[in-house]
Amino acid sequence: MTAETPERARRLSGRVVAATHNPGKLREIRELLAPHGVEAVGAAELDLAEPEETGRTFRDNAAIKAEAAARASGEPALADDSGLCVEALGGAPGIYSARWAGDSRDFAAAMARIERELRAAGAPRPWRAHFVSALALAWPDGRIQTFEGRVDGDLVFPPRGTAGFGYDPIFLPDGHDRTFGEMRAEEKHGVPADGSLALSHRARAFQKFARECL
Repeated sequence: MTAETPERARRLSGRVVAATHNPGKLREIRELLAPHGVEAVGAAELDLAEPEETGRTFRDNAAIKAEAAARASGEPALADDSGLCVEALGGAPGIYSARWAGDSRDFAAAMARIERELRAAGAPRPWRAHFVSALALAWPDGRIQTFEGRVDGDLVFPPRGTAGFGYDPIFLPDGHDRTFGEMRAEEKHGVPADGSLALSHRARAFQKFARECL
């Protein structure tokens, strides 16, 4: 699962399968692709199975999901694997971020677990963390391109805001006074028209993806 070199990069147009069953993630992918005229259809809408994520990195797992969706659908597939890495917890939950929320996707419980473990460890504040997003674009012929973005910040408790999804309500990005959970979608992951760095991890990964693939 090696990223395609820029000189061999393919351009995407028309339609792509968004290899996710997460409604919040699908919504963000659609919002990022819409200005480029690319339609995203969700894996759940096509009744595609979710592959087992056996990778050791975000890039590995994004590639696994994208490749599975491309094979099953016969169309290009875009997958995101992302998560929250907490420094004082040795990078956890990391690639297991979704699993910490359980099958019911109870992120309130997952956020409470993070706070509980930080306090039990006696970790001094500020509680530093970063979000990582890896995007993988897979083609039916097996070719794949991967891109990664990261944003750093502090964790805050209790959670603040009801926007976004996942761990957004406890993540305060550097240089801001509101959590991702308190930000509008376009503010969090909008890609600046002037080419300056986007805010969210997914938008930063998308900027790299857009330069080569759109």
